[in-house]
Amino acid sequence: MDSSQNAAAAGTGGSGNGMIISQANDTATTDVDDPKQNLNQVINSIQKNLGLLHQLYLTVSSFNAASQLPLLQRLNSLVMELDNMVKLAEKCNIQVPMEVLSLIDDGKNPDEFTRDVINSCIAKNQITKGKTDAFKGLRKHLLEELEQTFPDEVESYREIRAASAAESKRLAQAQSILPNGDTKV
Repeated sequence: MDSSQNAAAAGTGGSGNGMIISQANDTATTDVDDPKQNLNQVINSIQKNLGLLHQLYLTVSSFNAASQLPLLQRLNSLVMELDNMVKLAEKCNIQVPMEVLSLIDDGKNPDEFTRDVINSCIAKNQITKGKTDAFKGLRKHLLEELEQTFPDEVESYREIRAASAAESKRLAQAQSILPNGDTKV
């Protein structure tokens, strides 16, 4: 693994001549408005930094006078790549909830936050469904009571309601929209 990383560092300007930054900036200027591309570039830069840190660790752990020049070259490469990473990260607008960062700081799995959010959504969905069902029951009960008291008006209401529902369904089909409001793909 380190021999390929060493070859990659030597081939991409590991001597500190700035080739890494110019190459990354050339690719960054082609797709400036594509957030997914920007994120991929940041991820690639993070992976390069991790590789450079590993190389730096190997150089420092076996340091002798002859390895001073490679150490300086790797330090320069790391600084340039960190600078490149900061420049690329400025183009990314990613918002991470503070709860996730707190969980990570506490040594917990950030997936717990996702699980808690999903469970909260499920609970709220069940509450909303209960309210919807209660209103449907109330509507049904009111229609039954109104039908006993005002049968003609309820009949005309149902006819108007049926005509309106048929018109909405026809418009939805004409616009390729599903009855629940989603668009057909």
